[in-house]
Amino acid sequence: MALAAVKKFVPLLDRVLIKRAEALTRSKGGIVIPEKAQGKVLHGTVVAVGPGTRNEMGNHIPLAVKVGDTVLLPEYGGTKVTLEENKEYHLFRESDILAIIET
Repeated sequence: MALAAVKKFVPLLDRVLIKRAEALTRSKGGIVIPEKAQGKVLHGTVVAVGPGTRNEMGNHIPLAVKVGDTVLLPEYGGTKVTLEENKEYHLFRESDILAIIET
């Protein structure tokens, strides 16, 4: 059911839908990290991509990122999108994404 809402969401042009990684709530030693002390998560997984921008001839220029890629995000920017109960996604332009993280 959760994936059904995401599958129906198709970003336009060069926009990319990203699910940010979860912030660490415990240290490696098991200490609970308070919410204020948690660092901002600057990476996430690509969930959906648009067809790409258009050139002068009207043809689509494909995006460099694809569904499933782990990407590095800027500290600020993007648009919050809530598709399911309590599940937040962020919509970025491809040019706002800083890097693809290869595993």
